[in-house]
Amino acid sequence: MRVLGIDPGSAVTGFGVVDRAGSIVRHRAHGTLRPERGAPLAARLGMLLEGLSEVIEAHAPEVVVIERVFVSASPRSALVLGQARGVAMASAASRGIPVVEYAASQIKQAVVGTGAATKPQVQAMVKTLLELPKAPAQDAADALAAAICHAHAGRLSRLLAEGEAPTVRGGRGRGRRGGCGYVVRRAR
Repeated sequence: MRVLGIDPGSAVTGFGVVDRAGSIVRHRAHGTLRPERGAPLAARLGMLLEGLSEVIEAHAPEVVVIERVFVSASPRSALVLGQARGVAMASAASRGIPVVEYAASQIKQAVVGTGAATKPQVQAMVKTLLELPKAPAQDAADALAAAICHAHAGRLSRLLAEGEAPTVRGGRGRGRRGGCGYVVRRAR
């Protein structure tokens, strides 16, 4: 399964592509899209659409993952972020690619082990998990983390579909971390 994670923003949008084969998740690509600074919002969103279209065409993901909106202190910032998210979602949906959303805390939990992880912690774990020579830029690391989260959650879905009967519950617990913010325990 090929997963494209997107960390949308009107100034910088991160993207990260991973492939999952069985329990192995491998890095394919990552980077950032930076629309022209100072350009009107509509032009920046157009540049974002063009850039994401190129990424999707180049990597042919089977699913796109985007972080769920959080409540922002600034209504204007939240509105602009929402518009960038809309462009990312529409770019995938217009090609028939499913879009999945996860809360930031779920993504951090799946990658770092705590939903309260800092951006540098996410960068460091993404570098380690994907065996990258250096940590990616924060926006690209966040996008890769979203893709990794879904790659693990997708594995959990496959296990459930194949009837391997793990039990799943949200939150903390002993047992093997299996999905995006879930603990998996084998039924005995």
